[in-house]
Amino acid sequence: MGQILVGTCSWTDRALVGSGWYPPGRRDAEGRLRHYAERFGVVEVDASYYALPGERNSRLWAERTPDGFVFDVKAFSLLTGHPTREAVMPDGLRAEHRDPAVLDQVWARFAAGIEPLREAGRLGSVLFQFPPWFRPGQRAEAFLRECAGRTEGWPLAVEFRHPSWWGPGQAEATGALLARHGMAAVAVDMTQRLASSVPPVTPVTSPRLSVVRFHGRSAAWGTGSKEDRFRHAYGEDELAEWLPRVRRLAERTEQVHVLFNNCCGDAAVSAAETMTRLLDEARPTDDAPRTDDAPLPDDAPPADHVPPADPPQPTAARLPRARPAPGVPPTPGPRPTPARSSSSSSSRRAAG
Repeated sequence: MGQILVGTCSWTDRALVGSGWYPPGRRDAEGRLRHYAERFGVVEVDASYYALPGERNSRLWAERTPDGFVFDVKAFSLLTGHPTREAVMPDGLRAEHRDPAVLDQVWARFAAGIEPLREAGRLGSVLFQFPPWFRPGQRAEAFLRECAGRTEGWPLAVEFRHPSWWGPGQAEATGALLARHGMAAVAVDMTQRLASSVPPVTPVTSPRLSVVRFHGRSAAWGTGSKEDRFRHAYGEDELAEWLPRVRRLAERTEQVHVLFNNCCGDAAVSAAETMTRLLDEARPTDDAPRTDDAPLPDDAPPADHVPPADPPQPTAARLPRARPAPGVPPTPGPRPTPARSSSSSSSRRAAG
């Protein structure tokens, strides 16, 4: 049985800080992280999506957390084909993901920024969350191949936001594609009432890691304000639906990260605390039947496990220097108008 780590997508969200979850005396940058890390084993760094991570911050994060605590770092927006503001680009570079020279520099900066976490053994994964317009096809496969070439040796997790990746007739190919590149598939929980809803499938594409991200079940996911999109308080019954799925993932991988992205007030930390308790209560005894012999909930997806196709194993070597992948189209598709971004890396942003 692999290790199951539960946490949230950000520990610096303004709404969380203002909710009172952090006690007096632990509301500065160091105190917040230490308080969080005493209660959870993993956290997602979402600020790295909006601005390139810095080596100093990564070093401080590693110093302020206990052994065994890990950070899942969200890839910078330009590296996943999302719109990016010129103001957050380094050295006056243009926010042009079609320019190989720009990409080379951004990849190198991103790699350097997360290196202290890797050196300290605190890098849980690098999350590549692709935009909703990133669909299956040759260009998408080429883009993933380029990402794999530039990140050899990194622990990677991939979240697709277009439902066709895990739809009938495509799911098996998607799983095989990720397994070929050693990328862990990200399972999601979200409302299933929208045409854009990603199904709650739980494929295993890496022997090292599986990730589940809980976005909340708001029907305003695709259209509302930040508060509307993430406003959802998970009930125990909703979390209990995932217990057998999470345990099945843990039986197939070394580690499972369960992350809550319903970041409104203290909703995410509350759900993470509840999920931790439910997992502890459901922990099987030595003579209990295996969870893969137990029935899954009625809405669980059918046999969606994709056997890994001998994916490359991450090594203990230093993160490779970012390098170009000649001949590969560097774009996943057309980009919309860039969204507004705050200059503060410690505030919660509006993306999923």
